[in-house]
Amino acid sequence: MVKGNSLPVKPSERYIILDALRGFALLGVCLANYPEFSLYTFQPAETAAAMPSAGIDRVVRFLQYMFIDGKFYTLFSLLFGMGFSIIISHAAQRGGGGFKLFYRRMAVLALIGFIHLMFIWSGDILMLYALMGMVLPLFRNVSDRGLLGWAAFFLLLPVVVDATTQALGVRLSAPAVEAQWYYCGKYGITEENFGYWLRDADSYREVFQFLVQGALVRVQEFVDGNRYFKVMGLFIIGYYVGRRKLYAGMAARKRQLRKLAAAGFALGVPLSVVYAWSAVNGHPFGMSAHTVLYLVSVYPMGFAYAGCLCLLYVKAERAAVWRWLAAPGRMALTNYIGQSVAGMFIFYGIGAGLGAGVGLAATELVALGVFALQTLFSMAWLRYCQFGPLEWVWRMLNYGKRLRLLKQ
Repeated sequence: MVKGNSLPVKPSERYIILDALRGFALLGVCLANYPEFSLYTFQPAETAAAMPSAGIDRVVRFLQYMFIDGKFYTLFSLLFGMGFSIIISHAAQRGGGGFKLFYRRMAVLALIGFIHLMFIWSGDILMLYALMGMVLPLFRNVSDRGLLGWAAFFLLLPVVVDATTQALGVRLSAPAVEAQWYYCGKYGITEENFGYWLRDADSYREVFQFLVQGALVRVQEFVDGNRYFKVMGLFIIGYYVGRRKLYAGMAARKRQLRKLAAAGFALGVPLSVVYAWSAVNGHPFGMSAHTVLYLVSVYPMGFAYAGCLCLLYVKAERAAVWRWLAAPGRMALTNYIGQSVAGMFIFYGIGAGLGAGVGLAATELVALGVFALQTLFSMAWLRYCQFGPLEWVWRMLNYGKRLRLLKQ
């Protein structure tokens, strides 16, 4: 049981811009993830080229790498870091008991991420967020300048790692790849049926078999992409922003926001063109060069998105669009998991079975439709409830007590 004032953040204490940014990030995450749900990502090049929408799909794929890939994950990670700064600040005020609660929150989030990873979708990010969040309190006494130095260190580290492994000719993810293909062989998943397995699955058992090897693919992605270093760097920047409460009183920071947006787009847009070209052409300069392109294009664009939205909010903070974005943002955990559940039943054989036959452009239209429905659901739900469904469960597990769901 919790004691004293260890209670969740009240709705009245929330900043609508943070929820709106979180909702915007969720939209981008949905657009980034659905090509994998639709199995388009798994299709051989000749299969994708034979689709009726192949021409427009090539354009959409390039634009996706240019404007979506990594950018919204950057924003999502920054917002998690900001959220963790608030939780850690409250934990520090409460002493040892507060940090015990913080680590319990992270443990529960890791459990939710593990369930999501193993039983719903192999692309989970929550488990990694929880594990990296557990490290963040180590930086609570670091100066602001020191925080920015550590953030730069972690964001630059993937370049060093990839250059070193490329020079040595080693692949750190080799054990995960070997384990993945072991389970593929055990279940009969081959290179030929890999792109169709989930569409042809007529039972959850077959879906689960694919998820087992998919979890190992996720480990491979984390290692090859140095994702843990990237997340840690972005978390620290978010922690810096949250600790200084730079999201409060943004009207007085319009000049800084303009500089952030202008510099981010000036650097990010042209370099994102090069990054997208490298991605669609199989990284012709090598992975270490592609990692450099990621560093100088993805992060500036992600920061620019945040700065631009904050400027628009300052200019028209009463506009209805902020309420529409904030609603799904307040239920980010529910909607993130919900996108996976919806993708499973739209594209897999245990549902409508539309996967492997849908082009990329159509896939993104489906993603937009799913997010639109989530927005409507979130607004309706929050009209009567204080928290989203999974947020409510998470809070009760965190605090060890039953919390009232309905508003008075």
